[in-house]
Amino acid sequence: MKKDITRRDFLNGTQIAIGATVGASLLTPWTEAFGAPNSFTLNNDYYPPAKTGLRGSHDGSWENMHMRVMGEDWNVDKVEAEYDLVIVGGGISGLSSAYFYRQKHPDAKILILDNHDDFGGHAKRNEFKHGDDIRIGYGGTEAIDTPSSYPPEALNLLKDIGIQLEKFYDAFEQDLYSKRGMGFSIVFDDKNFTETKHVTGYGEKSWEDFAAEAPLTDKARADFIRVQTDEVDYMPGVSTEEKFKTLRKTGYSSFLRDYCKVDEQVIDIYQHWGMSFWCVDMEEVPTTSVQYYDGGIPGVDHTLPRRTGRGDDPYIFHFPDGNASVARLLVRKLIPEAMPGTTMEDVVMAKADYSKLDEKNKNINIRLNSTVVHVVNTDNGNNVDVTYVNNDEAHKIRAKKCVMACYNSAIPYLCPEMPEAQKEGLAFNVKIPLVYTKVLISNWQAFDKLKTSFVYFTGGFYKQAELAYPVSLGDYHRSQTPDEPMVVHMCHVPLFKDIKGPEQWREGRRQILTTTFEEFEGHVKDQLNQALGEAGFDADRDIEAITVNRWPHGYSYSNGLLWGENFAEEDKPWVIGRQPFGNIHVANSDAGAGANTKSAIKEAYRAVVKEILA
Repeated sequence: MKKDITRRDFLNGTQIAIGATVGASLLTPWTEAFGAPNSFTLNNDYYPPAKTGLRGSHDGSWENMHMRVMGEDWNVDKVEAEYDLVIVGGGISGLSSAYFYRQKHPDAKILILDNHDDFGGHAKRNEFKHGDDIRIGYGGTEAIDTPSSYPPEALNLLKDIGIQLEKFYDAFEQDLYSKRGMGFSIVFDDKNFTETKHVTGYGEKSWEDFAAEAPLTDKARADFIRVQTDEVDYMPGVSTEEKFKTLRKTGYSSFLRDYCKVDEQVIDIYQHWGMSFWCVDMEEVPTTSVQYYDGGIPGVDHTLPRRTGRGDDPYIFHFPDGNASVARLLVRKLIPEAMPGTTMEDVVMAKADYSKLDEKNKNINIRLNSTVVHVVNTDNGNNVDVTYVNNDEAHKIRAKKCVMACYNSAIPYLCPEMPEAQKEGLAFNVKIPLVYTKVLISNWQAFDKLKTSFVYFTGGFYKQAELAYPVSLGDYHRSQTPDEPMVVHMCHVPLFKDIKGPEQWREGRRQILTTTFEEFEGHVKDQLNQALGEAGFDADRDIEAITVNRWPHGYSYSNGLLWGENFAEEDKPWVIGRQPFGNIHVANSDAGAGANTKSAIKEAYRAVVKEILA
């Protein structure tokens, strides 16, 4: 018997893709969630974190914006309400903008608008029910990465909303898997290797033993062992400065091929290695960049001096739902009645009351399912008019100031009156598509039997199958033993051999939006069976639920890949794009060209404190 996989698949993502023709009326998920007519207050049973199926940029969240891109107008004459501040985007940057503004103006009237059915932006919470148990996963932003690099204003915000970073040293059980002998493993694909085979113990067995089990040709096996074990400078006689200059423009695959002189099968092992980090294959990742990456990439250590991108911080500052709890704590600070509790521990299991987010006669509201379609300076430059669509109805509101905490690439369409140079700067940021799929399995015995906690696939739709981070916080306890339910993280990034540079991300966006839930589900089952079947795993029996967090506009562009340009500070497109335009200000991670929470908070501080409140 096949087990029914829990999911809700609204439109399957097949009807509409970027550039397709769309009708004027669209089905909006959650139309049944609102209370009385003309009220934006949500019902008491509204709770999107528990939804499975297609999430992330779910159907209903992106269609109106795409209609705007294709020239649709929503003309509204009447201004329905006035605010001190309207924020476009309810992610961490938007929530942080409200936080910074209220520090100076605690009684200000603020409205946050977001096109999704949940707040948090990419910091998305995924909940799964297993009997009386709840398993929690992150559907987007993973962690407070490298907090030692955060500016004081960001660290102060984290502290003020209740986050005590030192508590993660106890909450995150760093050796849970390693003390069970579980490590990293590789599933070799039969297209590039002699057979499909799962080999465990990468980095733990001797390289000779690992290579002996791998389905490699004799030459590839010898080259693999050599590049892993030889302490060789592959650019002898060249100064460190010249090495960095050359290897900054040399893809890692080319480095293996042209400098290490390894067989193509060795390159095939690593071609997708950093896919969930850089979202391109290793042909486009500068060799200098792999020195910042923790993860077993050979051949560079004795050519370039070892560097690290995470400083001395361990990668442990991780709530069970990733940075969704950062967003939840910000909401608690802004609207306490919407998020019960008082500590970083109790927020993990707190049941958010979405009916409190958008109540009449409150000074601050978060209005979900609301896509902004036009933002314009008005009233002789004294105010900003914001038009948005909620439940297929267009509304206009007025604000003294507006913060655009949405994607940079959307702003030129929302603010067409901006100067062309500024719109070009904003459009420069082509956001990177990716998919975080969370799979609830009834137990993780197969992983334990194979002694692996992270399976890397050299080929296949998903790059990895990784057991959830072992975090226990407050009343939430990680899966204690292999016979208990576990969340498995799988990441997909569309890759194209014939498309390079940002254009591949535009094409990847189309691909993600036209991939059905059933296709995502099929790849999950096939790859988990492929990796774990020998240990008794059966996808039809052992998978309880699947949540596909698709992000057609995912990571912010960071300019660090092979084609990245060197700009003077004032010439950086994202710096040009984030300049104030009348009473319209820009705050998002794109504005700092950094796909991280630090950038989101830092740019919110700049836009609000250094510009609006200056």
